[in-house]
Amino acid sequence: MIAVIGGFGVGLTMRLDRSPSAGETVSGGILSAGPGGKGSNQAIGISRLGHTAALLTAVGPDAAAADARALWAAESVDARGVVTAASATMTGFILVDSGGENRIAIAPGALDELTAEHVDSFRDTIAAADLLVVSLEIPHGVAIAALGVARASGTRSVLNPAPAGDFAAPPRVADVLTPNSTEARVLLGLSADDDSDDEELARSLAARFECDVVLTLGSRGALVVETGRLQRVPAVLPRAIVDTTGAGDAFTAALAVALVEGADLADAARWAAEAGAHAVSVAEVVPALPRRSDLGPIPRTTERETE
Repeated sequence: MIAVIGGFGVGLTMRLDRSPSAGETVSGGILSAGPGGKGSNQAIGISRLGHTAALLTAVGPDAAAADARALWAAESVDARGVVTAASATMTGFILVDSGGENRIAIAPGALDELTAEHVDSFRDTIAAADLLVVSLEIPHGVAIAALGVARASGTRSVLNPAPAGDFAAPPRVADVLTPNSTEARVLLGLSADDDSDDEELARSLAARFECDVVLTLGSRGALVVETGRLQRVPAVLPRAIVDTTGAGDAFTAALAVALVEGADLADAARWAAEAGAHAVSVAEVVPALPRRSDLGPIPRTTERETE
């Protein structure tokens, strides 16, 4: 079983030829609505790949919450830990341009009501899990508390630091950290236009947080630092780039499953890259999350490109 702590929300997606500039209005968009939130997406992704996912998130007293519970039941996600809060279910607004690139704004709502007490009520689930996956649409103190429970329980943990924001955490907060290059700079306190190269970022993260790192680089693949050894994972070419919104969550779900099934971190990242490539070729997040039949077997590589 894999425990997942993160967000659920409703995503309102508008597809446009191009995203507007500041102060500009662009017409001709196509609107759709659907479930989202990193925690929920990752839990569904894990379940589709053949593992039980137990989810802790928060929803509001609204129709979106009822839809969420129906979705989790249909996807065989264990949602007994989900909290019903007073505020509305989180809502995200997503602009997707013709190239598949996205811009997202979020109103957290119910997620801001999650507390360390809710983590404490989920403690037995974390302790019994083969792995804990945490993302940062929830209050950062809640994420740190959950990761602390995992460490105290001997449960391996993966922190997907998205959105990174002003996240400040102690060393060894997680066993594996999975930022993209923008999030890596935020976590290291660097400016968005900092010119550090990818390898420098990956090594700096591993040193700063005293953990293994998977630095995702989109079309340039990923860099893995595992027990101090840097390895490059090549990108997987997608069939087409339709929508990049769910790629990170597909990657995280597959990475978690591969780790639980005994893959080392670089091989897990290779399989996760395949999952991400599948996701970008399908419109919208939940439909894009792959099933086991959509992917090849988990790699078991003995020779890799190393520094």
